[in-house]
Amino acid sequence: MSDHAAPPPLTPALFGLTDGDWLPVTSGESGALVFRGADATRYAKCVPAADVAELTAERDRVAWFSERGLPGPRVLDWRRTDAGACLLTSAVPGVPADQVSADELRAAWESIADAVRRLHAVPVAECPFRRGLDGVVAVARDVVSRDAVNPDFLPEEQRHTPPRELLARLTGQLALRREQEAADTVVGHGDLCLPNILLDPRTLDVSGFIDLGRLGLADRHADLALLLTNARETWPDEARARASDAAFAERYGVALDHDRLRFYLHLDPLTWG
Repeated sequence: MSDHAAPPPLTPALFGLTDGDWLPVTSGESGALVFRGADATRYAKCVPAADVAELTAERDRVAWFSERGLPGPRVLDWRRTDAGACLLTSAVPGVPADQVSADELRAAWESIADAVRRLHAVPVAECPFRRGLDGVVAVARDVVSRDAVNPDFLPEEQRHTPPRELLARLTGQLALRREQEAADTVVGHGDLCLPNILLDPRTLDVSGFIDLGRLGLADRHADLALLLTNARETWPDEARARASDAAFAERYGVALDHDRLRFYLHLDPLTWG
């Protein structure tokens, strides 16, 4: 029998956040634990010591985002001990955009396009965070080398193809994609899917972006690929999806490059693991 007691569970209370009740929300793959305050105005994300650097980077991104006047959470507190760290942020009011009907999403679509355009219009020189293609590919190589790709994240037609082959198809395009990125870099969200866009349930305007841990400079198509593809899960058919893609592109003000969209759509699932 071991003489060492098990470490206390990672909770806000462990970091001295004892003002009010905390309700567990999710347990992330990295070991992060997320809690919502009982008054629904705050969230606390707690990580073990091994993941403090990653949470520190997320804290800095949230603070930077908020300082730019962009709609999203604010950093309320930061606690670090030998056990790990806890990031306290304000809640963003609203309903996730993946939880509304197709008609409601279409009503919100122009507001979503406007909000994404506003984010992507932040001057690149002001952003200290990078999410460049070479860095993302390095993450994908690591995930693939560890056989850690989650097949559920892959497009259905790729689930029976070895991840090493999927990655090789993409790395053969890197010279072209680097040129495109250099010519079209924006401040990207990094995980721009509908659950990370919150809507005012009355007006269906965007009330904020959440989950900013991957924010950084990138090709705008990295964001657009995830958003447009994820929205296809809400649209009732392919005709509606194509029409919505066209409406988004017109409102946002871009001619969509479908080859680039496909590249980033296929790269993203290889980076989670």
